[in-house]
Amino acid sequence: MKSKLVLKSAGYFLEYVALIISIVVLWIVMGNEGKLNPVVMPTLPKIGKTFKTLFLKKTLIKHCGISIGRVLQGYGISVAFGVTLGILIGLSKHLERITQLFVQIIKPIPPIAWIPLVILWFGIGESGKVFLIFLGGFFTILVNVIDGIKQTDERLVEVSKVMEIPLWKHIFKLVLPGALPNIFTGLRVGLTSCWMCVVAAELVSSTTGLGYMIMDARQYGQTDVVITGMITIGLIGKIMDSLLHLIESKIVVWN
Repeated sequence: MKSKLVLKSAGYFLEYVALIISIVVLWIVMGNEGKLNPVVMPTLPKIGKTFKTLFLKKTLIKHCGISIGRVLQGYGISVAFGVTLGILIGLSKHLERITQLFVQIIKPIPPIAWIPLVILWFGIGESGKVFLIFLGGFFTILVNVIDGIKQTDERLVEVSKVMEIPLWKHIFKLVLPGALPNIFTGLRVGLTSCWMCVVAAELVSSTTGLGYMIMDARQYGQTDVVITGMITIGLIGKIMDSLLHLIESKIVVWN
């Protein structure tokens, strides 16, 4: 059984590698044949050279560090509020009834639409940027936690009530273990959403961060820098998601 799982995982990995190699080869071939407009879509060697230059000048490192710091702050706050409120709402049908309409109305509003209000509320400092990133992750985490809590087996809940199990035991021994897969799904998707909000957040009078670097490069037609920033965000997001997935695999061993 174990060998089959290893072979299956190896097969998936080879498929991913094959896809990446195919994209890279196609990109290089089209660039060499002059089928790519360098202003619209730079060649892969040009992207590599730009990445190397920005890295050696520590420009990329500086912007990465600042964006990662902002994401960790916004994401950390969204996790704290999303998980806590999600558990409370999931356990209380009354609270769910009160908050459901509010969540359904606010959740679809894109973070970029909040920028005018954020500037009025928080000014142009770091707080506004962190708040926009927080919004990106909060509702995703909240909804997934609520769904996970609600999926607790009703029969087990009734048994818990009959046996008069203390509330903290009811939550930590019965409700949370069953909800953990949903919670981790919310945490992972929420993290991705936070990274998607970086560019919007760094539009708020920023002179640092990957989002700023991308938007500044766009103004000067530096498509190679734009794509380098986009790839960097994608890679950092993937690494952080993989770390979360690893933590999940160690905690949710039964899933």
